[in-house]
Amino acid sequence: MTPGDPPARVLVVEDSETQALALRGRLEAEGYVVDTVGSAEAALERLNGPLPDLVVADFHLPGMDGRELSRQLRLNRRTRTLPLLMLTSAREQDLERQGLESGADAYVAKSADVDVMLARLRALLRRGRPGAAERSVADDFRPARILVAHDSPTQRLRLSALLAHGGYEVVQAAEADAALAQAKEGVDCVIAPARGAALDGLALCRSLDGIRERLASPFQIILIGPGASDPQALAAAFDAGADDVTASDDSDEALRTRVRALVRRKLLAEETRRAEEADARAAAADELARANAELEAANRQLREAQAQLVQSAKMASLGELVAGIAHEINNPLAFILGHQGTVERLTRQVLESASLEPDQEQALGKAAERLSAMRLGLQRIQGLVLNLRKFSRLDEAEVQRLDVPDAIETVLALLAPKLGAIEVRRRLEARPHFTGSPALLNQVVMNIVSNAADALGGPGVIEVATSDDGKTYRIEINDSGPGISQDVRDRIFEPFFTTKPVGSGTGLGLAIAYAVVRAHKGEISVGDGPLGGARFLIELPMDNQA
Repeated sequence: MTPGDPPARVLVVEDSETQALALRGRLEAEGYVVDTVGSAEAALERLNGPLPDLVVADFHLPGMDGRELSRQLRLNRRTRTLPLLMLTSAREQDLERQGLESGADAYVAKSADVDVMLARLRALLRRGRPGAAERSVADDFRPARILVAHDSPTQRLRLSALLAHGGYEVVQAAEADAALAQAKEGVDCVIAPARGAALDGLALCRSLDGIRERLASPFQIILIGPGASDPQALAAAFDAGADDVTASDDSDEALRTRVRALVRRKLLAEETRRAEEADARAAAADELARANAELEAANRQLREAQAQLVQSAKMASLGELVAGIAHEINNPLAFILGHQGTVERLTRQVLESASLEPDQEQALGKAAERLSAMRLGLQRIQGLVLNLRKFSRLDEAEVQRLDVPDAIETVLALLAPKLGAIEVRRRLEARPHFTGSPALLNQVVMNIVSNAADALGGPGVIEVATSDDGKTYRIEINDSGPGISQDVRDRIFEPFFTTKPVGSGTGLGLAIAYAVVRAHKGEISVGDGPLGGARFLIELPMDNQA
């Protein structure tokens, strides 16, 4: 541990309370935070929570033994790289091999010197530290790369042949500088003698430990030399940075077992890191996708709002223009109507009072008929101007008390030239007044009826109906046209969507209608109608109605 780091947390799995207390006291005296359990099953249960930094487990446990505990740890992704130090009551070579091959990282006899055990524990904790990301590791399967650093050519060749036979890629170095250069290029494990005629193994170990501080996936270091008979040398080797130490008189199989255990741990750490990086990338991609979706939704809302603002501005400009034209027409129209009435009255007086020749009387009678027809035409123009003035009111955004039947009649009168031979049915059963914006009827009803007329393209039927139940005000518009297909219904209220030919419409009418209805906290839907064509239903809450 480096100064300032939090104390390492150690989980001790020991069925003997006496030995568990003794080990706990020794570890706590070294500054570790220790937790103890009496079985492997209890250890696995404890590991469901926050993970410790290292597990120390007795090989001989009741129920599940240390070997099976090790396998369980390596099968679980959360714990597959958790350092595991195995303890046994005696130095039994076969038990050590079984423990290492089942997934344990190191093996210490309970009878070993306490300093040796602590040094090995420190080595395991050091090995578990995160490294700075200096290089990436390929995801492909590959043989582990072993560096054999030895000043004896005979030993270099022997060890290289031993490891190559085990399927490893082996590189060699005869001196410290060459070994350090090879380590920088990338290896998984370094094997060196603790002492050599021309190679100081401890000094090399310290230098190698400094190099791997900067690596994302640090290599492992095995020193050959001191055994259990020289605990001080053994502890010094671990403190120099060694991850494992094998005695010079140990069998070749023992060395291969330790190499397998260390390399397996390193490759598991690489795989775990890659999985975590992949998870992080996937999470980042999901977050980016969500952000993009939110941005797209915001852009869509912005486009819709912009389209509505443009249309509202157009409608406002059109309203001002129509209001001005209606006003300009209304003045001379009033003048013409006034004089027409005077001429019609005087003509009638002449016909009633004067004795006229038959041909004169016939001519004046015909003139009176023409004047009467002119009056009807002028009154129709007067009604059209009145409807234009109603439709183009500049206070459309203001909420007011609307006369629904009158507003519907105004819209139908304005659309009369477009409706032509279409039969328009009215079924106005709702209360006549509704509080809302005039745009609700002027724009919504006009757009829907106009679209229905376009869909019919000739004679047919359009029905406008109103109803209410005291809570909801409904305006229903049906037509006998071809109807609207399901795929079109899903997009019919989108801005700029239209089924009309290019140049025949902007596709904003129903989008504006939808926005106006939603502004009244209402709903607008489209479906199949009783007349065989489309049915538009506008439902408006009546909470604030007088």
